[in-house]
Amino acid sequence: MHLRIFAASTLVAALALGCGYSEEEWQAQLDKYNKLMADKNASDARAAKLAADLEAEKARVADLSQKLQAAGVDIGKLNEGLQAAATKVSSLSSTLEEREKALEEYRNRAKQLEAIKARFEMLRKKLDELTKLGLAVNIRKNRMVISLPGDVLFDSGRETLKKDGQAILVKVAGIIKNDPSLLGRDYQVAGHTDNKPLAGGVFRDNWGLSLMRAREVLLFLVNEKGGQMPLARWSAAGFGDTDPIASNDTDEGRQKNRRCDIIVVPSVEEMLDLKAITQ
Repeated sequence: MHLRIFAASTLVAALALGCGYSEEEWQAQLDKYNKLMADKNASDARAAKLAADLEAEKARVADLSQKLQAAGVDIGKLNEGLQAAATKVSSLSSTLEEREKALEEYRNRAKQLEAIKARFEMLRKKLDELTKLGLAVNIRKNRMVISLPGDVLFDSGRETLKKDGQAILVKVAGIIKNDPSLLGRDYQVAGHTDNKPLAGGVFRDNWGLSLMRAREVLLFLVNEKGGQMPLARWSAAGFGDTDPIASNDTDEGRQKNRRCDIIVVPSVEEMLDLKAITQ
């Protein structure tokens, strides 16, 4: 580097003497050139760092998206906006400002995904005791769902809770009551059936059966002699055979579909976060 500066200075002196320009004038031109080269090198270094940072954030978003999708969180619309940003910055004509904007978008998305992932992981951890009871705790349609086997709760075609079913519900209520943050949330009991039609009877169809079963679970959970859950935070719904979790073509699949789900209803903040992240 020192040799290059010495050589440039020598050249300036020689040219100044040979062409009638002063050494100061040639030095000013050389300084201008050196500044341009320094600016270009700095710009190239900035572009290289932006490219590396952008690739790292893309990988981070892709990893978080894959984990959330595997867990059952629907973020399908998220990739549409980011794909547009990625396509734009992949163009050779994209500016450093456009790349910086894309990098900021990916960073913001990654933070949102991490927040959603942390929220669901915390909630799942609080409900981990339920899995030890043999109950399934999953995320479906961006909601944490506790699935209660219908055949354990009820006899075929009936809505009266069995003793074993009552015992399970008491344990579920106990876990919720032991955590103030769980106790203060809203829940919905959702009844589900397989697709075999009811042959008449008091419930008429699977809609009626699923709704009455959900009502029965709800009433037991909020009853003073049952789960002692806060009445104002619980509701019930019947879905019939419209929301299966397995194929209705096998006995095993139909058995899984005969269930009552306890849905942890998302709070307003959670719903806004999930809505914002998919826009």
